[in-house]
Amino acid sequence: MAFGVKRNELVSWKKAVKEGQIAFITHYWLDNRFPNSTSVTKVGCSDVKKLEKWGKKYGLKPEWIHRDERYPHFDLFGKFQQEILKAEKQFDQMDRFGI
Repeated sequence: MAFGVKRNELVSWKKAVKEGQIAFITHYWLDNRFPNSTSVTKVGCSDVKKLEKWGKKYGLKPEWIHRDERYPHFDLFGKFQQEILKAEKQFDQMDRFGI
């Protein structure tokens, strides 16, 4: 279940992804499979090769990409989420979601 994201944020993320930008969006997220995570960051880009290259610098494997037809993305949570958001200077998302 996802919550805590504003419609305009989602629209902006989708637009950036479609335009081939590396785009970040974080939202609250509850999933029994990941009981220690309360949020997830989706890092998307329609240019999958660009997304793979971006992910490689953080140790993310290409097979971890959710290959959604319109919005391919990595799902980041836990240690990867925290380290990558910090490295990418996404401090507003870190503060907002207590990461």
